[in-house]
Amino acid sequence: MVLKRCPANPIVVPGTHDYRRVSVFNPGVIVDGGVFYMYERAAGSLRPFKTSIGLLKSADGVHFEIASDKPIFTGEMLGFPDGSVEDARVVKIDGTFYMCYALQPYAFDCWPTGVAVPDYYPENYPEWRENNVEPMITRSGIAVSGDGEHFKPLCYTTPADIDDRDNALFPEKIGGKFAILRRPMQYVGKEYGADTPGIWISFSEDLFVWSKPELIATAEEPVWEGLKIGAAATPLKTESGWMVLYHGVDASSVYRVGAMLLDLNDPRKVIARTRRPIMEPEYYYEKTGLVINNTVFPTANLIHNGEIYIYYGCCDTSISLATVPVDEMLRHVLNGV
Repeated sequence: MVLKRCPANPIVVPGTHDYRRVSVFNPGVIVDGGVFYMYERAAGSLRPFKTSIGLLKSADGVHFEIASDKPIFTGEMLGFPDGSVEDARVVKIDGTFYMCYALQPYAFDCWPTGVAVPDYYPENYPEWRENNVEPMITRSGIAVSGDGEHFKPLCYTTPADIDDRDNALFPEKIGGKFAILRRPMQYVGKEYGADTPGIWISFSEDLFVWSKPELIATAEEPVWEGLKIGAAATPLKTESGWMVLYHGVDASSVYRVGAMLLDLNDPRKVIARTRRPIMEPEYYYEKTGLVINNTVFPTANLIHNGEIYIYYGCCDTSISLATVPVDEMLRHVLNGV
């Protein structure tokens, strides 16, 4: 199986507006009424490294134009004017757009190392200490919209006292309940059945009260996913199961992509899973960037004209697109290659 990179990659790059002049990455993408809506994570500076969600639109899923001069979702809208909102994953259920997001409530500085994960410094911002909040902790939540452009906060999906991100809502209810994938960093050890952070699932009838997380997948291939794994893009419904792209991180902080299929009626069950990555950094824009090198990080996928469109962040710097026929992807995952 070959994921075909778009010849126009990277299809979205930073610039033109202050809130996105440094980097754009890790987008949510959804098609509604024939229009592709992209919800980019955008940074205007490295000190502080403050990110917000910007909106772009496209008629073909490749050529996007900025649809708003200002970000459409910010930390300020959650009561944290210096906080960052990150990694939008968007679905539409019963006429309502639901945006999963991650929140880091206070400011911090980003110092790229040119090698792997940047050095982050919250020490210059006393709000962490004054509010007795663990530096760099991330809480996840959901915002809602009726038109895909104007969002308002709805609820948090994770507690405030644990680091829990990579939240991805299933695009429809399962057994009458909402379902969400999570990655609680602290859920490691014998009592959790996981040696490293993995992928968990929770259910809710109202989006406000969530069931106790259940573990569905942990790292199995130490060469490329040994450090941690987490849900990447929103689960994608196929005839064979829920297709879930996930990221794996190795000891050198290289981010690669795997895929698994979950049972349609009981997504706690993994039907099949790839042993080798389906995508890894290969091209210059995937290996070298402003913030973190050697990173491909898909946060959106959709089916369009028989193909899966995979939108991914490159080195926390730009956004690219890869495509693959749906049947090819399914055969590949079911074969467990």
